Amino acid sequence: MDGKTQLGDFLQTRRSQLRPEDVGVPTYGERRRVPGLRREELALLAGVSASYYTRLEQGQSLSASPEVLNAIARALRLDESERRYLHDLARADRQRTRGRRPAPERVTEAMWQLLNVLGDVPTIVLGRRSDVLAWNSLGHALFAGHLDPGAPDLPAQRPNMTRLVFLDSHVRDLYADWPSKARAAVGNLRIVAAQHPEDVALHALLGELSAKSTEFASMWADHRIRACTVAPYEMRHPLVGPLTVIQQTLNSGPGPSVVVATTAPGSPSRAALALLAQAISEATTQAGPSSDPVQTRSRTDKT
Repeated sequence: MDGKTQLGDFLQTRRSQLRPEDVGVPTYGERRRVPGLRREELALLAGVSASYYTRLEQGQSLSASPEVLNAIARALRLDESERRYLHDLARADRQRTRGRRPAPERVTEAMWQLLNVLGDVPTIVLGRRSDVLAWNSLGHALFAGHLDPGAPDLPAQRPNMTRLVFLDSHVRDLYADWPSKARAAVGNLRIVAAQHPEDVALHALLGELSAKSTEFASMWADHRIRACTVAPYEMRHPLVGPLTVIQQTLNSGPGPSVVVATTAPGSPSRAALALLAQAISEATTQAGPSSDPVQTRSRTDKT
């Protein structure tokens, strides 16, 4: 999963997905043995020499300037997220360091306060590898109510949302359009992998998912980039039935992200969330306050 291999694979894959007729390249009716543009055709569109582009795609050149990368991005018809991803791959290629395990990600006090304030809104805190670092009661109940509510506090049991999306049947069944959710999860991991090529824990996760899920392996090989910060999802919750939520990712910079799920005012989906909240409240009353993951953590922090 090193940066150079990813860069070459990305260029080759996206070139193969671009048809000559998409960019006005004449084929004169010839039969092509491989799909997509040829290297020399893409190089011509980008305004670089075919030999230079070939070296770049084969990982033999580490000196592509931002201007050249932007020209290649335009030739490949990349969107803004994909263009930034291309630059991240080239930067990782030039500045590659030995793989290392980064410092553990932690939830800040401000995030714990936010989880408390958003008690009526399903909320989870995700690390960059999509590890669940924390959730409030409604976030736990909506996204993974079948798991131990205290699991995020236990490193050995900490859930990973991408792993759950692909390998957990309960979470998979939550999404009416599962492929859309799966592609968003893969696209996000691709962006992270380019930004943090030295993250060995991320590499281990990618290897595990590729080995255990042919669907993940196929989506990963497709090299589609999807920076998905706001997206609607139709969910099929086992307790309250169907509901549509807007999942929004809130991130002010490096560090964990806060993901919230909102519903339209006065909608059946809002009513379904209220019903879920009522079920949680009744279960908490019967089990005692220790069943609330946020309140439990708050008490722990004070001791």
